[in-house]
Amino acid sequence: MTTHEGAGAARRGDDAPPSNRVHHVRSGELDGYAAISGGTVGSKKLWMGRVENPPLSATDNHHHGESEAGIYVVSGHPVFVFHDGTEEVRITADPGDFLLVPPFVPHREENPDPNEPVVVVIARTTQEPIKVSVPSLYQLAETEKQ
Repeated sequence: MTTHEGAGAARRGDDAPPSNRVHHVRSGELDGYAAISGGTVGSKKLWMGRVENPPLSATDNHHHGESEAGIYVVSGHPVFVFHDGTEEVRITADPGDFLLVPPFVPHREENPDPNEPVVVVIARTTQEPIKVSVPSLYQLAETEKQ
């Protein structure tokens, strides 16, 4: 297969990347956490990025609104915590594991390891970094979904 980097990449008259070619984002070219987004490569429906959580850290309880989040564990052993309606459920993931966090589901991520950071790749279905903090974890009722 022959490839020509940038071939046929006519500009649209703005600063947005062209939408008629494959885009390559090198590991050192991330825009903060974002690798694939509307701002980096002109993606319209997909956001992907890399997140690192330091040792002995935890996020607050939150959900991501209407966005689905797919997570791939690169390294470390993150713990994903949510409420099933009866009790907190803790899922410990390992490198190579995938997780899905559905829209509006309250959860938190923890890294209980005192030495090793957690590195994950996240894909989501919105361009906006939606994060809604909640005071506690609770089971999402079907009627709460919008």
